[in-house]
Amino acid sequence: MITEYRTLLPYMRRYLRFYIVGLAALAITSGGQLFIPQLLRIAIDEIAAGDFQIRAITRLMLQLCTLAAIIAVGRFGWRYFIHGASRRIEVELRGDLFKHLLKLDPSYYARTRTGDLMARATNDLQAIRMASGMALVAAADGIFMTLAILVILFVQMPPMALLTVLPLPLISILIVSLGRTISRRFKRVQEGFSRLSENTQETFTGIRVIKSFVKENYFLRRFGAANYDYQRRNLELVIIWGLFMPAVTFLSGLTMLILLRVGGESVIMLGFTPGEFVATLNYLEMLTWPMIGAGFTVNVIQRGAASLARINQVLREEPEIVSPPDGRRTAAHTGIEVNSLSFRYQEDTPDVLAEVTFTVKPGHSIGVLGRTGSGKTTLVKTLPRLIDPPPGSVLVGGVPVEEYELGNLRALFGVVPQDGFLFSTTVRENLAFALEEADDALLRRVAEIAALDRDLELFPNGWDTVVGERGITLSGGQKQRIAIARALAKDPEIMILDDSLSAVDTETEERILTGLLEFRKGKTTVIVSHRVSTLQRADNVIVLDEGRITQSGTHHELIRTDGFYREIYTIQQLEKQLHH
Repeated sequence: MITEYRTLLPYMRRYLRFYIVGLAALAITSGGQLFIPQLLRIAIDEIAAGDFQIRAITRLMLQLCTLAAIIAVGRFGWRYFIHGASRRIEVELRGDLFKHLLKLDPSYYARTRTGDLMARATNDLQAIRMASGMALVAAADGIFMTLAILVILFVQMPPMALLTVLPLPLISILIVSLGRTISRRFKRVQEGFSRLSENTQETFTGIRVIKSFVKENYFLRRFGAANYDYQRRNLELVIIWGLFMPAVTFLSGLTMLILLRVGGESVIMLGFTPGEFVATLNYLEMLTWPMIGAGFTVNVIQRGAASLARINQVLREEPEIVSPPDGRRTAAHTGIEVNSLSFRYQEDTPDVLAEVTFTVKPGHSIGVLGRTGSGKTTLVKTLPRLIDPPPGSVLVGGVPVEEYELGNLRALFGVVPQDGFLFSTTVRENLAFALEEADDALLRRVAEIAALDRDLELFPNGWDTVVGERGITLSGGQKQRIAIARALAKDPEIMILDDSLSAVDTETEERILTGLLEFRKGKTTVIVSHRVSTLQRADNVIVLDEGRITQSGTHHELIRTDGFYREIYTIQQLEKQLHH
């Protein structure tokens, strides 16, 4: 548990002055509360004596009012400074977690569910905030009040104090014995919340597919099972916590019973004044809170430790792809060289790419054709190091990609994937995503090249139409064309179209390719497609089969040569004639 909390130390050091001022205010609050029973003792003894004066009682009342005001100021102070520090730590830790997540490779997200990450960034961080704020208050206040009250009781009335505090060691034993169980069960609660978040996020993301297959009832049952599991895990924690709190309260209540029995007899026998009895009763009531607070502190600290373990698990993840020290920041040209590139995702799996070699001259274009699973997407991902190729196998501008500063290497590229991910914002903001400042003339031009101009007239708010999460309000073709226009607006040195025209008709495809290649004249373009009509405009075409290049040449050379390219060309020509 202590190991996990080391993560918080740098943050707590930054806000040390907040904690110091807050703890000082807490000491003032608790110290003020310790004086109240003494004032009550004096007032009750004067009243019990029968010869009290109103002036004396009034003076005590004014002292109590002043003390109450000091306690109120102190309570505001510790709430503002300690809770303020914990809130700031929560914000900074969430920011650092998000920053770290942005550094991790796409492969990490392939094996990690989004819902789980969302749970860690919300529920877990709330538990950490409680541990760095309220748990510290409860612990500091509990220790201070317990020691102070015990000192007062043993100094003023030793025999009575000894009898009344007898049940307290039992509370300590209870706290220690149940602390680990609480931590273990809380961790299961957080894991259950992650599973529920994953289920919900996946359902909403795939709502179109769910509705098209009429699977609402199945997902309702699936959600219900996850929801019930989360409830069950919470109840398992509540059972322990539900037993814990009454047990602590019961043991604390025993001290009251002992006081009523022994202290009441002492008052009757005149060995104990009524004021001392009331003061002792007040101190024992005040002592109940530190006992209950101890349980609360253990609970919150154990929860915080469980949540920190989940956050630390993410923070310990290291990106596999990193920039080298003093990496190159510029490229001499935009030519691409791939030399004997072989790649596999895991050691015990076959090669996805095997001895792939080709060259793209600066300002030229290359097409890539191949069956599904032939390695096309893997190949283009090695160019901007979205996956890491073997050293020296992929060069941009004559320099191996692993020698570039990663951000500057990727800044050379504009990648348009097949799924065309869009952000839940307006069409204009999606198009201007890669730009520091949106140039309306440029946006209109790239929209026209991507054949979006006619769609914009149909959108309810034109450029300011919100596309919905992941572009849910748009068709597949519209999403692809917005993604193409977004990459064109960036005007990258090297553009990769990864089967990004698959959802548009051949007429629109022809218009887009004509405008795109004209717009990008003099810049390098990589076109991956299943359509020969898309690839025929490339300066050179390679054909991949099971990760190997089986054919290479221009469109006209390849249609005159037996092979996969010619087969696909013939089939697609027949399909075209049939449609006409």
